[in-house]
Amino acid sequence: MPDITEQRPYHHGNLRTELLDAAERSLRAHGAEQLSLRDLARDIGVSHAAPRRHFADRRALLDALAESGFARLGAKLRAAVDEIADEDDLPARLHAFASAYARFATENAALTGLMNSSKHRPGATAVAEAAAAAFGQIGDLIEEGQARGELEEGDPEGIGLIIYATVLGITSLVNSGMIEPGRLEGLVDTAVTQFLRGARPTEPR
Repeated sequence: MPDITEQRPYHHGNLRTELLDAAERSLRAHGAEQLSLRDLARDIGVSHAAPRRHFADRRALLDALAESGFARLGAKLRAAVDEIADEDDLPARLHAFASAYARFATENAALTGLMNSSKHRPGATAVAEAAAAAFGQIGDLIEEGQARGELEEGDPEGIGLIIYATVLGITSLVNSGMIEPGRLEGLVDTAVTQFLRGARPTEPR
C-alpha cells in the first residue's frame, strides 16, 4: 500500500502558525520532551517533510515557540500598563504589570517554563531579544519612578529584577501546586506593595 502520510499536502495555509499552535497544544498536554515535528505534521494534516520549510529541527521549533510566547507576553504587559490612565501612578502601573505577568505565567505554565529555559540557551539570540523586549518595560517603569524621586537611585534593570524574581517565584509555587491558585493575586499585590515600600529613597529629594 502507498504511504498515506506522503499523500498529505505539502502546504497547509499558514503552515508556520499552524505548527506553532499545534506545538503549544502538545507542549501543554505532553511537555517539551514529547514534541515531535513528524507528529505535529500528522496532526495538522501535512507531509512529514513540510515543517522543515519553516523549522530546521525540533530545537528550532521550540525556540520559535518561546520567542512567540515572549512576544505575546510583552503585548499583554504593555496593554495592562497602558490601561492605567494616570501615567504618573507608579504603584498602579507596577501592580498592573506584575498581575499581568502572573496571570500569563499561571495560565500558560508549560509555555512559560519553555520560555524561561530557552532564553539562556547559547545561540538562542532571537529568544533572548524577545525576552529583553518584554521585560524591558519594567526597567522603563523603574526609570520613570526614579526620575520623579519615588524610587531609590540605581540600575533600573537590577532594581526591576527584584520584583520580577519575586513574582516569578510566586507563580512557580502556584504552578508546582505548592500554593493554591486563589492566593495568586493577593500574594502578587503584597509583593509589589512591599517592593515599593523598600525601594523608596532614604531621603526625599
